[in-house]
Amino acid sequence: ELRHRASPWQRNLGYPLAMLGLLALTGISVLIVCFHVLELLLDDAAMPRGIQDASLGQVSFSIFGSFGAALQVILIFYLMVSSVVGFYSSPLFTRLLPERQDTPLTKIIGNCVSLLVLSSALPVFSRTLGITRFDLLGDFGRFNWLGNFYIIFLYNMGFAGLTTLCLVKRVSWAGQAELLRTLGED
Repeated sequence: ELRHRASPWQRNLGYPLAMLGLLALTGISVLIVCFHVLELLLDDAAMPRGIQDASLGQVSFSIFGSFGAALQVILIFYLMVSSVVGFYSSPLFTRLLPERQDTPLTKIIGNCVSLLVLSSALPVFSRTLGITRFDLLGDFGRFNWLGNFYIIFLYNMGFAGLTTLCLVKRVSWAGQAELLRTLGED
C-alpha cells in the first residue's frame, strides 16, 4: 500500500538508489572481511587484540585516512542497523516488536535489554570482523578468545560466506521474479 502511494520519484529513483546503497555497503563489508581473512593468514598482527601504547590522534586507524575512517563509521552504523533489523525479523523475536500505543511494560523492558545486548556486542563484532581497529573506550581487545586464530578465522569466514550467500540469494531471487514478471508468468 505504501509503494502504491509513493510518488514516481520515490518509486523510480529513491527505492533503486536505496537498494544500490544497501548492496554497496554489504559488498564493501564483505570485501573488508575477505581482506581481513587474507591478512589473518599472512600476519599475526591482524588479530583483534587491544592496541598497546597508542593514544587517540597519534595513530591512524585506517590506511585510507579520513575517507577510510568515515567509511568505517558508515559500515559500523550499517552493521548496527542490519543486526537490529535481523534480530527483529527472526521468527523467535517477532513477538517482541513494540506496538504503537499498546506495548506492555515487560515488552518494553525486553526491547531495552535486547538493544543493550546488541549495542554492547557491536564493538567486539566490528573488531572481530576487521572493520575497525579502534578500541572504543571499553578495552574490548583484552578478551582472551580474541587471540585465538581459529575462532577469529572461522567467525570471519562464516560472516563472509553467509552474507554472500544471502546477498546472492536475495539478488538472484529478485532477478528471477522480475524476469518471470516480464515474461508474463506467475
